[in-house]
Amino acid sequence: METNHLQQQLFSHLKENLPAHLSLVDELCDLLDLSADSVYRRIRGEKPITLSELKKICEHYHLSLDQLLQLKTESVLFDAPGMNGSPAEFIDYLKAMLMQFKYFNSFTSREIHYLCKDSTIWNFYLFPEMAAFKTFFWSKTINNQASLSNKTFSMEEFPYHDCFGLGQLVLQEYNQIPCVELWNLESMHSTINQVAYYRDAGNFKTNKDFELVLESFHKMIDHLQLQAEKGVKFMPGAAEVSYKAPIRFYINELILGNNTMVINLDGKDLTMVTYSVFHYLFTKDPRFAAKVKTSFDTLLSRSTLISTTGEKDRNRFFNAMREKVNGLRK
Repeated sequence: METNHLQQQLFSHLKENLPAHLSLVDELCDLLDLSADSVYRRIRGEKPITLSELKKICEHYHLSLDQLLQLKTESVLFDAPGMNGSPAEFIDYLKAMLMQFKYFNSFTSREIHYLCKDSTIWNFYLFPEMAAFKTFFWSKTINNQASLSNKTFSMEEFPYHDCFGLGQLVLQEYNQIPCVELWNLESMHSTINQVAYYRDAGNFKTNKDFELVLESFHKMIDHLQLQAEKGVKFMPGAAEVSYKAPIRFYINELILGNNTMVINLDGKDLTMVTYSVFHYLFTKDPRFAAKVKTSFDTLLSRSTLISTTGEKDRNRFFNAMREKVNGLRK
């Protein structure tokens, strides 16, 4: 394949994957520090791009040269945000998540397919007590934040109002994206284990703090069940006029997912894979997305839809969750 044609393919690919309101020429002018005329000549194939320019483009847009050159290898390029920096505060993770969802919502057509192992992180920011507990847990036990090493969880001392506010903003963005979510009866098990561990290790400052988290846990389950019943996503206490995007909620009793998401943005797929608890790898490789979607669709065909229909199965699923949460008091 001629270099000129490959170069034109590259710019065509970039244009197709940009949100409609962004200008490819303006983006490349800033990225490559070139005039508009110089960029146009490269887009038309009149002037070849240099290796250093190609490197900047691939790094900025997370492109794989294997994919660009249409090499039939089994390699897949993933982006790992924050990989090169020092461990960030959890609030920075929430800020990055908010930016990511705002990016998703810059596209006209968008949909998320989510293969759930645990509840999505943003669901824990529906109510302040659960949000505070999970933020404390992730910061102390997972991120090993030194300032929390000898601390126990207390709503009074660690309300994390700023993180809760950011989590609410993430939810508002998420609620604008149609979703297909595939859950399992064990999808809340890790959070139940975390609460049990903190209870047994004496990491709740008072029994009142423990009870506040359990009450908030129940509120979260109630809200998720109401969303499944209505078939739409909305904030707690919102009026019907505030209902946002639809959600199709499935239950699979055989397979526990792995928190993988495929996000379709104006016909192009972005796949996200979890690692290290709450971090994500991203890829735009269409082959990888196709593999994930094929597996996802196979599981859906063996799952039960409980949103807007399937009242008996829906009640059974959420009541089982409530029983597990109630079991924490024993």
